[in-house]
Amino acid sequence: MPFFYAMDPLYLLCFGAALVLSLLAQGWVKSSFARYSQVPNLRRLSGAEAAHAMLVSANITGVRINRYSGGWLSDHYNPADQTINLSPGIYDGRSVAAVGIACHEAGHAIQHAQGYGLLTLRNWVVPTANIGSALGVPLIIIGMLMGSLGLAKIGLGLFSLVFVFQLITLPVELDASSRSKAALINGGIVAHGVETEGVSRVLTAAAMTYVAAAVGTLLTILYYAYRLGLLGGRSRND
Repeated sequence: MPFFYAMDPLYLLCFGAALVLSLLAQGWVKSSFARYSQVPNLRRLSGAEAAHAMLVSANITGVRINRYSGGWLSDHYNPADQTINLSPGIYDGRSVAAVGIACHEAGHAIQHAQGYGLLTLRNWVVPTANIGSALGVPLIIIGMLMGSLGLAKIGLGLFSLVFVFQLITLPVELDASSRSKAALINGGIVAHGVETEGVSRVLTAAAMTYVAAAVGTLLTILYYAYRLGLLGGRSRND
C-alpha cells in the first residue's frame, strides 16, 4: 500500500511543506520576540499592568490576571474561569513584546465579555475539534487498512473539524491583536515608531503560527482525500 508515509513521496511532500511553514513561523515569533523584548515600553508597565489597564479602559471587571508557569509563550485567556494566564516573562516583562502579548490576551477577555460572535463560535467548536484531532487520522488509517471507505470518510470528516476550528480561530486572533494595538496606543503605553512597529511585528508573527497550522491541517486533509479517491478521480489506495 503506497499511502504509508515512509514510502509515499506525496505524503513526504505535504508533511515537509507543513513542517517548513511551521518552523518558519516559529522562527519568526522567536526572532521578533527576542528583538522587541529588549525594547522597553513608554510607560515602563509590566505585561500584567498593561493587560489590567486595557481591561479597566474597557470597563471589564471580574477577570483575573495570573502568573502562569506553562512555559515560553504559553499565555492564554481561559473563558471557563475568566482568567488571563501569562507566562512569567510576559507577566513581569516591561518590554514592547511583553505588553503586546499580554494585551492580546486581554483582547480575548474583552471579546468574551462583549459576546464577540466568532469567539463564542470557536468555544462551541472546541469539543468537536478535539474529538476530530484525536480520532480523525486513526479512523482514516484504520478505514484504509480494512478497505472501508465509509470509515475512512468518517475519519476525514472528523479531522476536517480541526480545520474549521482553525479557520474560525484566525479572525478571532486578528481581532484580539487589533484591539490590543489600539489600546496600547490610545493608552499611551507604547509610543509611535519603533514601539508600535514592535507590537505589530510580534503579534503578526504570532498570528502566522495559526496560519501555518491551518495550512498544515489543510494539506493533511487534501492528502487523505486524494488517497481515498475523493480528489483526482479513482481511489489511490491500491
